[in-house]
Amino acid sequence: MTATIELNDACPGHWTPDYDFCLRVLTTACQAVGLNHDVTISLSFVDAEESLALNSRWRKKNTSTNVLSFSAEWPEGLKDNLTSEPLGDIVICPIVVEAEAREQLKNLEEHWAHMLVHGFYHLIGYNHMTKSESATMEELETECLKKLGISNPYLLV
Repeated sequence: MTATIELNDACPGHWTPDYDFCLRVLTTACQAVGLNHDVTISLSFVDAEESLALNSRWRKKNTSTNVLSFSAEWPEGLKDNLTSEPLGDIVICPIVVEAEAREQLKNLEEHWAHMLVHGFYHLIGYNHMTKSESATMEELETECLKKLGISNPYLLV
């Protein structure tokens, strides 16, 4: 299994993880759920204005957010001919991630890893609309982050 990331950083004024960091985190997430085929993930770092626009359009929430995920949808049979399955797009707002890490007294790199993992699980169909879904998703994220040497982020909030 190989994960490929198409990285677009539109926030050069803010600290963002480099390609290798993102690849390590997302490869660990892929392995944690047993993906055994090659995948491609589009990853974009956007400013607060773009995050707000996307969140308003797709979630009807008038605020910037830390991470948004957009799963790829393909007509039946089309992706059968691809060598790497495009999973979709993860969009992260560094400004929000920085503020959350500061407010929650979290290590910035570890919080970034959490946002990458969280976005990945959304790409593959997990959600947190109900208590049960939240519990499942949090458990999966926590186990994945543990493999990266990162403590349970939900205990630190």
